Amino acid sequence: MDPDSWKDMMAAVQAFHDKHDFKNTGGEELRYRIALMAEELGEISACVTKGKPVEALAEECADLLILLMGTAIAADFDLREHFWTKMEKIMQREARMVDGTIRVSEFRD
Repeated sequence: MDPDSWKDMMAAVQAFHDKHDFKNTGGEELRYRIALMAEELGEISACVTKGKPVEALAEECADLLILLMGTAIAADFDLREHFWTKMEKIMQREARMVDGTIRVSEFRD
């Protein structure tokens, strides 16, 4: 297994889903997955706001990434492909300062 290979990372997430039979036990239900992602975002927020070590933040970010990858499996789409499509799109956007913070968005005037 190559730790730098997207294909191997996705295979590891698929193996986790298979091990726990997520397909047949509700683990791939999208509403459930959204709730788990919201929970992980809360844990990421707590790491930052409570000044936890970067290792704790990295672990929570990894949890969210695994959930995102698993959501791609559950919903049957190629996350890698959509990542690159989205990157191309957002690289074309302009940035603005909004309330002292940079925003890169599709601004609608």
